[in-house]
Amino acid sequence: MAPSSPQDQQPALPAELLLLAESQWLFTDEELTRTPSILDGMPREKERESRAKGVNFILQVGIMLKLPQITLATASVYLHRFYMRHSMVDVPPDRKGLHYYPIAATCLFLATKVEENCRKMRELVIACVRVAQKDPTKLIDEQDKEYWRWRDNILHNEDLLLEAICFDVSLESPYKTLFELLLLLQQENNRPLRNAAWAFVNDSCLTVLCLQFHNRTIAASALYAAAKHCDVSFPDDEYGRPWWEVAGVELSDIRRACNCLADVYEPGQALRSRRSSITYERTSEREEFEKTRAPGADLDSQQSRPTISPSQPTATSTPKRKLEADDEIDATAVNGDSTHEQESNGVLDHSQKHPINGADATSVSPNKRPKIDTGDNQVNETNGVHGNEDNGLVSPKLDEGSEEGEVES
Repeated sequence: MAPSSPQDQQPALPAELLLLAESQWLFTDEELTRTPSILDGMPREKERESRAKGVNFILQVGIMLKLPQITLATASVYLHRFYMRHSMVDVPPDRKGLHYYPIAATCLFLATKVEENCRKMRELVIACVRVAQKDPTKLIDEQDKEYWRWRDNILHNEDLLLEAICFDVSLESPYKTLFELLLLLQQENNRPLRNAAWAFVNDSCLTVLCLQFHNRTIAASALYAAAKHCDVSFPDDEYGRPWWEVAGVELSDIRRACNCLADVYEPGQALRSRRSSITYERTSEREEFEKTRAPGADLDSQQSRPTISPSQPTATSTPKRKLEADDEIDATAVNGDSTHEQESNGVLDHSQKHPINGADATSVSPNKRPKIDTGDNQVNETNGVHGNEDNGLVSPKLDEGSEEGEVES
């Protein structure tokens, strides 16, 4: 056997390793109809609805703990991957199903450590109990049996979660890719487009898009949906290539991802985002994509903005730009870091504007931001809970049959 060349012996770049690890968690539509819960008799619609309820639980607990949106998205991916290996259905007499509330709490606990946004176990448990029992003013102390039940479940399920996801805890966030695409297309200062695309990425957590497409495809699909909503078109590059080819994404994948995302907004669905000002119509023909393309114009300084390909490390594919004061996307949300720096360090602190440490999940119209569903109790800041008027998160309304009260261990 001929010796391998030095080029063959070079280690893979970190972005390539993340891309390879992410590819191992992509499933076909047929495989998604044979998840453990569905094989145990749960209807497909009920299984998707339960996943969405688990993600909604993560979002509400994250708002109480003031966690960045990237951390919440990471926890959502963990939850979707976990239920590709485990079932929510009880199979008597021996096997008991794993309820999505304790698993969602465990996913959030692991995500806070992976994204380095750690919270005390006591704070996490109290927030989980309040959201699960739909009582944001409930008093919980360390002598309460409910406190220890949740704490023990989280610590026990952490090992089960790590085993189920094969210790693949490092993820490439679609939020970072979305911001790089905005820089590449010179649309980083287009506030309506930027906020709409950010909100579409938030809503994708409610679906199984993370199990069907790479994070780059999810980001490009959110950008297309936002461009269609805001009536924005992107110029071709100097070689006459449309923006989706410059971004390195297949047009068919964007169409499929957008059609899957449309399930969130269609009427009659349990996943419908209530009072959201963002709507999307299903994409079928190429003419719809041509509306987001401006062939007669070229991108300025295209030579300094190279084409992004999935194999290239995204951290160096586009030039860096310091966020300005009027930007609504917080620098902490882009970097995945919840630590607030002072303005003298070059990073602006928007913690007074956003209750989730920079998680800009606003819809297009700030006056139509939906409220987080917490049952009959009103959530206020005196209880340490943020997320009614100013959170901006698109949260689906759970149906009347959603669980209340205690969750069995």
